[in-house]
Amino acid sequence: MSTAADVPVVGPPIPAASSPELVALLRAHLDGPYGAVRDHCRALDPDTFGPPSAPLPPEEHRTRVTTQLAALATQPYAADGFPEHQGGSARYADAVAAFEMLGHTDLSLFVKAGVQWGLFGGAVSLLGTSRHDHLVPLITSGELQGCFAMTETGHGSDVQSLLTTATFDPATDQIVVHSPEPAARKDYIGNAARDGRVAAVFAQLVVGDESHGVHCVLVPIREPDGTTAAGVTIEDCGAKLGLGGVDNGRLSFEHVRVPRTNLLGRYGDIDDSGTYSSPIDNPGRRFFTMLGTLVRGRISVAGGSGAAARSALAVTTRYAAGRRQFAAPGTDVETTVLDYRTYQRRLLPRIATAYALQVAQHELVTAMDDVLSGRAATEHDQRRLETRAAGIKVLTTRHATDTIQECRELCGGAGYLWANRLAALKADTDIFTTFEGDNTVLLQLVAKSLLADYQATFGDLDTLGIVRFGARLVGGTVIERSSARGIVQRLVDAAPGREEDVVFGIRGTQLRLLREREEHLLEGLARRLRRATAPDVDAFAIFNATQDHLVEAAAAHVERIVAEAFAASVEECADGLAKGVLARVCDLHLLATVERHKAWYLEHDRLSPARTKALTALVNEICAELRPLATDLVDAFGIPEGLLTTEMSRTA
Repeated sequence: MSTAADVPVVGPPIPAASSPELVALLRAHLDGPYGAVRDHCRALDPDTFGPPSAPLPPEEHRTRVTTQLAALATQPYAADGFPEHQGGSARYADAVAAFEMLGHTDLSLFVKAGVQWGLFGGAVSLLGTSRHDHLVPLITSGELQGCFAMTETGHGSDVQSLLTTATFDPATDQIVVHSPEPAARKDYIGNAARDGRVAAVFAQLVVGDESHGVHCVLVPIREPDGTTAAGVTIEDCGAKLGLGGVDNGRLSFEHVRVPRTNLLGRYGDIDDSGTYSSPIDNPGRRFFTMLGTLVRGRISVAGGSGAAARSALAVTTRYAAGRRQFAAPGTDVETTVLDYRTYQRRLLPRIATAYALQVAQHELVTAMDDVLSGRAATEHDQRRLETRAAGIKVLTTRHATDTIQECRELCGGAGYLWANRLAALKADTDIFTTFEGDNTVLLQLVAKSLLADYQATFGDLDTLGIVRFGARLVGGTVIERSSARGIVQRLVDAAPGREEDVVFGIRGTQLRLLREREEHLLEGLARRLRRATAPDVDAFAIFNATQDHLVEAAAAHVERIVAEAFAASVEECADGLAKGVLARVCDLHLLATVERHKAWYLEHDRLSPARTKALTALVNEICAELRPLATDLVDAFGIPEGLLTTEMSRTA
């Protein structure tokens, strides 16, 4: 049973009833430093940018999204994402915050915009040289439509092993792009099947019979009249589970010749004499540097996934607040479904997690802005951003997939109807767990960065290198602290030590429990990897056998990073009314996270059975305490009303 010692003691008491003032304060906290740009996006016409009211035939849906993209190009957001010398305004964080808001609209528009400005435009801007700068205004205006051709039928996550070749021909001063076999076909390429005119093609660059690894080349795939360019084969991927408004296609190249200057050569170029040079000598480091510049796409996917999940939570909570079913004994009034404990348990912790993830997203976007603007210019800053982006993308996309499914079930048959938005959200976000990086692969990336000193190796580690670094970590785990580590550390230091009874209501204790799990998992992983350094041991076999442990350690790290970001933001909140509610929401997120792993805490003797039972009881109590404020919590998401109107909201 819960005891008085378990009652949360952080923050002032919360109000017993909802109020517009509370909604406004919570919204300001969730908007963070990007309130102005979010408000600008909220004012956009939902009829112009919103999702279709009914499923559309593929060609009609694609046409609609293309029209929406043209309308979006008249807004400042696309240019915000590019530097001033390329015609932009260098407001990188504002661009990503605005892009995130598209996650509340038609997600086909979100993806189409991401391909055009984030991926294609980002490749030209960040991988190109001054000879490509003139293309950026054409891209931001939508005049030059493009696509991002990296993934191949035979290679997705393993980008370094792409089969497409880009061979320099000194006799003609051209680069010859070729797909040597069916597995080299560029697959699932957004904007390729219908609208794209130029593809940013990732291929193995060969100069003078020497391969210099993967580089990016601009290849026209259509003529000005829309016909397919010579040597290019374009296929339509056809019907998909979702994102019907995105024209995904397949591209193959048969010795397609382009000018040498079409090579996006910031990190590896060919001069007028036909000589290849690069500012980065190490091929592995060069490859990771090139890919690292495109981290904004991964950050944007996390933001859009979070927005989609918040849309589902808002629709479902509003429905639950009005929907009645079954009368309690002795009364003729049916009970609101949100008053049922099981319903609260399935919904409210997810709302709390949505809050935590949005706050963590703000930290991530701000860090990205620092890197892209040059304020944080070291290799460590870049690698830290990539690791954080990978981890938060994993957590947020998984949260979206699981939350939208739960919301669909919570709304019963109504949730299955297109008119209630959940069906489209479910179908359209499903791919987010595997595009812009497969989630399992991304967690391995996170874990490797925890095991390795990237300042020295900058990503150029083979399996044995990872194992050796893992061995060094035993007894000295490397743990990245959040940007607000001073605040968080004070909270942890103020909590009772492990030898004392765990009091779940103390914020420092909540955070310490998450830290302990991460540290234990990472140190245990390092010990297992140390065995692979022994003579005559197959290092790859050992590494492969520990992959489940690797992924779990990475997930624990990201959970702790998100928790600390949220806790720090609550501590910094200046308004008492908002702080009291945010403190309870933070309690719910942190304690529900610990509860989700209570088997681990029991196995490792970190919590007793009596304490895990008390933990569950306390999570129940917080859910009941927050239930009267449930609609306020989702109204604070600030989703435009025109995007929340559903059939079930009118009938509940």
